[in-house]
Amino acid sequence: MASRSRPCSVFRPVASVALLLLACGSLVPALARELDFEDVALEGQIKFFSARPDPQAYRYESLVRISEDSLSSGLVGLSTCHRALDPNARIVIAFNADRVRHIAITSTEGVGHAEVVGHRVEMSDVQRGGSICIDLVSQALERTSPQAWRLHAGPLMRRYLDGYLPMEASLSFQWPDGLLRLGSTRPAAQPGVQVTAKRDGARMNLLFAGRMTATLELEATPR
Repeated sequence: MASRSRPCSVFRPVASVALLLLACGSLVPALARELDFEDVALEGQIKFFSARPDPQAYRYESLVRISEDSLSSGLVGLSTCHRALDPNARIVIAFNADRVRHIAITSTEGVGHAEVVGHRVEMSDVQRGGSICIDLVSQALERTSPQAWRLHAGPLMRRYLDGYLPMEASLSFQWPDGLLRLGSTRPAAQPGVQVTAKRDGARMNLLFAGRMTATLELEATPR
């Protein structure tokens, strides 16, 4: 992929349960050259991978906590971590101001400075392999019927110039034992998408390139 320079500043809107992380193109050309063209998704594309083409690169982890109160309020607790960051002079993680609240940075590593500014987390002097973990509350649960809800996660992406680099996302969902059960998911289980469910939660492991929005259809457990 050809490299173009761009200002080391990132600002993109992020929906309720995820972030967009964009590395400055001028700082990561070597990373892009290590990937084949078929490993990069163009705008409007989603590519799934059975094995990661760039091991040890950026990955996203989240834990969504759904309580019984969440079923009426739509509010969920969310803990996120962004690991193996690309080197960058400045990264801004911007959250949807209508959905997200109570943002708090819980830990950083390899980040010169990080602070919450409104509905953004601003980082500077990010070193290769750095990480940041953020807690927040999000209006991410949508009631679709009296006994069913849709949980939104995303969009998730790792943008580079005019395309999207591969990324790994581990999404965990937790609720009181027997409160809910998992129905369908989008994307559905397939190579690059692993879905597991149990009485007190669910998990999605995603390996993809592109702009990903995931949803979980949840139903009240009959009592």
